[in-house]
Amino acid sequence: MKRHFVRRLFRAIPSGITCLVIVFGLFGYLGHKMGTPNMLNTVMNTAHDLLLNTVFYLMAICVITGALGKIFVEFGVVSLLEKLLRPLMRPLFNLPGVASLGAVLTFLSDNPAIISLAQDKRFSSYFKKYQFISLTNFGTAFGMGLLVIVFMVGQGFYAEPFIGLIGAFFGCMVSTRLMQRSVLKAYPHYLEECACEEILEESNEHHEYRKPMFQRILDSLLDGGRTGVDVGIAIIPGVLIISTLVMILTFGPSANGEYTGAAYQGVELLPWVGEKIGFIFRWLFGFEDPHLIAFPITALGAVGAALGLVPGFIAEGWVNGNAIAVFTAIGMCWSGYLSTHTAMLDTLGYRRLTSKAILAHTIGGLAAAILAHWLYVLYSLI
Repeated sequence: MKRHFVRRLFRAIPSGITCLVIVFGLFGYLGHKMGTPNMLNTVMNTAHDLLLNTVFYLMAICVITGALGKIFVEFGVVSLLEKLLRPLMRPLFNLPGVASLGAVLTFLSDNPAIISLAQDKRFSSYFKKYQFISLTNFGTAFGMGLLVIVFMVGQGFYAEPFIGLIGAFFGCMVSTRLMQRSVLKAYPHYLEECACEEILEESNEHHEYRKPMFQRILDSLLDGGRTGVDVGIAIIPGVLIISTLVMILTFGPSANGEYTGAAYQGVELLPWVGEKIGFIFRWLFGFEDPHLIAFPITALGAVGAALGLVPGFIAEGWVNGNAIAVFTAIGMCWSGYLSTHTAMLDTLGYRRLTSKAILAHTIGGLAAAILAHWLYVLYSLI
């Protein structure tokens, strides 16, 4: 009876009031600790510095990797990779061989690339329904993979990002198979139902105009670079909003213990939480500093924002090779899935399965990070 009354009471509270309580509670806490003027200055200065020194750096990487990805597509490298990876699809992911094309495309671009591919009737005709639905988990685990690896290499780490890549593969396998199992448990008939019965007829006539080699190269570079600019612009809100908030909750005051309104000052709430449950992260991920939990928390919403934390971590001396391997694995595997899974499944027409996809991918990302940690331990012993 009491529980029913509490439930009705919460339903009676307008969502606007709840929103105001959360917003004023958060900023009231920050303003009380830092002082309201210092808090506001820190927010603006941190966002401004992130825009100039992190977002534009990430955008430059997006442009370069976008151009490289387009070159790979134009000159058949993607097709070659797809053929090499095709034999791994069935034993590792329980997916048809053509799914390897989705892995390559999302690795070179972002999560939604798998959706544009899945909407092709010829592509989707290879899948049973339960496999088709799991493409959301499969594609997300490779989203922005090239960007993450290039960024980590640019920070001066070379073997560690590739150890993380292996972890991401494993996390993808866990997430994809868990999603398939969950779907079949709820809808057993999806085991035999095809995702698309209609197959478009392929024309035998090809009248495509073949551009000169130089023009193909130039067009590929410019088109890919333009796509990179779009991705770079798309990550700006995540980096500025999420990273600024996470940094304020991660970093502390100035060296003399005072708040001055400078960029990258904060209240050290996340490290305090990390110290309380730090033994979990030390055992699972090998994190030696509680500040590092900010990366996986941020990667839940946006991997670009999570990458924005790394230079600050390196400058503070909190990062080692193990952390980079774990960051790469969990950053690739999660790649902001909380902000994309709903839209992706809605596009495929299976929005009701969003909670199952999110749960499976949460487990997959944790599995990726754990494997990356222990692989790095083995690597360090060699």
